[in-house]
Amino acid sequence: EQQRFPEETVNIVKSAFTGGLVGWLYGGLPAFRQARTAFIERSHGELFQNRADALQSAHRAGLRSFIRYGWRWSWRVAAFVTVFNTVSTGLSVYRNKTTISNFASAGALTGALFRLHLGLQGLAGGFMFGAVFG
Repeated sequence: EQQRFPEETVNIVKSAFTGGLVGWLYGGLPAFRQARTAFIERSHGELFQNRADALQSAHRAGLRSFIRYGWRWSWRVAAFVTVFNTVSTGLSVYRNKTTISNFASAGALTGALFRLHLGLQGLAGGFMFGAVFG
C-alpha cells in the first residue's frame, strides 16, 4: 500500500552492504600494506623526481592491491552474509518465531553451499561447521 519494502528485506540489504564493506577492508588493508612494502623493496634502483613522487608511486601500487583483493573478499563476504540472513529471516517469517534452529539451519545451508565445490566431504563439513557456528 505505502510502496515501502518490508523491514526484513531492508535488513537483509543493509547486512549485505555491511558485509561487503567489512570484506573489502579485511581483504584490502593487508594487500595494501604488502603491495606497498613490496614496491618499496623492489624500487631501490629507480629514479624518482622527488620523495613525494616515490611515495605517490608506492601508494598507487598499494591502492591497486587494495581494490583488487578487497573486491575479491567483498563480494564473497557479502554473498555469504546475504544467503545466511535470507535463510534465517525466511525461516523466522515462515514459522513466525525466532529460534536457534533458524540460525543453525541457515548456517548449515550456507556452509554447505560455500563448500560445495570441495565435493561431498566439503559439503558435509560445511554443513556441520555452519550448523555449529550458526
